[in-house]
Amino acid sequence: MIRAARPDDIPQLVLLENQCFQQDRISARQFRYLLTKAHAHSLVFERESRLIGYVTILYSRATSTARIYSVAVDPLQQRQGIARQLIDRAEAASLEQGKTSIRVEIREDNTSSRRLFTSLGYKPFRHVLDYYEDHQSAVRMEKNLHPRRNGQEIRVPYYQQSLEFTCGPACLMMAMKALDPGQEFSKQRELRLWREATTIFMTSGFGGCGPQGLALAALRRGFMAEIFLNFPENFLIDSVRSEEKKQIMRLVEEDMTEQCVELGIPIHHQPVSMEMLRQYLAEGAIPLVLISSWAIYRQKFPHWLVVIDMDDRFVYAHDPLIESHKGETLADSLSMPIAHADFHRMARYGKKGQRAVVLIRPQANTSASR
Repeated sequence: MIRAARPDDIPQLVLLENQCFQQDRISARQFRYLLTKAHAHSLVFERESRLIGYVTILYSRATSTARIYSVAVDPLQQRQGIARQLIDRAEAASLEQGKTSIRVEIREDNTSSRRLFTSLGYKPFRHVLDYYEDHQSAVRMEKNLHPRRNGQEIRVPYYQQSLEFTCGPACLMMAMKALDPGQEFSKQRELRLWREATTIFMTSGFGGCGPQGLALAALRRGFMAEIFLNFPENFLIDSVRSEEKKQIMRLVEEDMTEQCVELGIPIHHQPVSMEMLRQYLAEGAIPLVLISSWAIYRQKFPHWLVVIDMDDRFVYAHDPLIESHKGETLADSLSMPIAHADFHRMARYGKKGQRAVVLIRPQANTSASR
């Protein structure tokens, strides 16, 4: 029988630790913390009042990710499918917590455990040197818990950004092609859009794109655009430190804002709620949403996603960035399910919590340009 672990299970849990592991053992004190204070969930496999296996899951407070912290089965009771049952229940518990993926670290030399997790659909994505007490390396593995939409259900085609600073143009290209299938996907167009929409500077290197620039680029190609900002001016200016760069960004933003006003692009100084986002999607609009990349990439730079759908639990978004050098594939960035609370947290940037959404809509009787 599998049930939730209790504090009175701690002596048997410590005994299991000693039977299963030679180092990096969880102590009685650590088990007590995990069972009473941590944002965690522990399950035990009990047979005739004796614990013969357990699993502990940690839940991230900032992202939609869960982590299998530890799983163990009495060596004399292995090869009976107990570990599989515990992992299955851990995944189900993580889904109930609104988590969309689950991770685990496994010793590089623990080939049987790696085979088990591979058979359960986990994929390696990172190699960590000197991870364990005896300096052994770890293999990090991950599994998507929420089924991704298949291609026929996704109305927004996917385009991968080709440069580190072109997330905004890539998102705009996806939105425009969804509304007009005749629109082109090409690196040339990606760069052309970036030149039109860039803020000139960003945290480092080439500048990214602001909401006004993306809206103007969409309008020039025959689409309607609408901007929502929770900040009246100097958007993203805190992404640079140099006063000279700040001044240039102010001038660029002022010029783009003036153009938006002249061309009739609505600019609303209010954030977009989840209810509003659902309504705009139902109306056929495609939202481009600015996020802080910290929640996904653990780096503090502004980043654009294109929202393609939402339901009662998740927002589904295409992320134009695929970090191939880290083992990511299209499946990692296509129709990403993000829990509502996590999406609301990540859809802001900087210390001031700046929020930006650009709605892209079709415009009747207008031929699109470049």
